[in-house]
This record gives sequence, C-alpha cells and structure tokens, in this order.
Amino acid sequence: MEPSTQPRDSTDRHVERWLPVLPELDPDIEGAVTRMLVVVKHLRRVRERSLVEFDLQKHEYDTLHALAGRSGAATPGELVLDLRMAPASVTGRLEALERRGFIVRTPSRIDRRRVDVELTESGWAAWREALDVVGDEEHRLLEALDPAERRQLSDLLRRIALRIEE
Repeated sequence: MEPSTQPRDSTDRHVERWLPVLPELDPDIEGAVTRMLVVVKHLRRVRERSLVEFDLQKHEYDTLHALAGRSGAATPGELVLDLRMAPASVTGRLEALERRGFIVRTPSRIDRRRVDVELTESGWAAWREALDVVGDEEHRLLEALDPAERRQLSDLLRRIALRIEE
C-alpha cells in the first residue's frame, strides 16, 4: 500500500514539520526511527503502570524476570552476569526480595560456599502478573499485522540489531 493511502499518524506530522527545516532528512528513516521510539515509550509506560498496579519496583521486576528466565533458580553470580550489576547491588536486591517473600536463598547442595536463589510461589505470581500486562499489550499492538508481516518485521529488526551488535 502506498504511504499516501495509509492513515496518517503523529509521526507523519512530525516528518512534515522537519522536512522544510532539514531538506536532507530521509522521511523513511525518520519515520521508522520515530515510530520505533513511540512503540518503546508506549510499552515502557504500560510496564511502569503494571508495576505500580502489582506493587513492584522496576529493579524488583528485573530481578524476578532474570530468575524466571533461569527456570526460577540461579546463583547470585549468574544474576550478576544477567543483570550486569555489581555483586553488592545484586545482594541488596536479593535481600529485599527475600523480605517480601518473593525468593528464598538456601545453601547450595553442590558447594557449601555458594548460595542458591529460587523464586517462591508468590515471586512467580508477582512476576507473571506484571509480565502478562505487558505481553497482552504487545499482542494487542502487533495484531495490527498478520503473521507474515510480524515475521517480516521481526526479521527486519534483526538485521538492524545485528548492525548494532557488529
């Protein structure tokens, strides 16, 4: 479909405002980047609202998410790597999550010098509830595309991400 036949959004108006000021502006690049920012900002706001709704701080959710991504159990060292944080900062997070009953820390069965961290039932529930709100919104947004278009979008964004990772 030609861009001119598409419904107009705020990014179209943004590009129109800037073209006279910056005639060298590529409207497709500006449009794509601006729309990506709009989507990211929207999802960030949805996540922030869901965290407030479920009485979670962002750093708590991030730590629960890292644990969930390791099937609910990890060592503090693994979390340091996953969260890209200093060990003392991760320890502080774990202490707070343990006080809230979201995790338990137990001596490792393999190495007595090590501690294992596990999500509790309430930790799994808190993480899942917050995750579902964002996941539902992601699905709602991307249902504007058919499955082939979603795959194409994912493939195109992968090419851009690979450029970043070079």
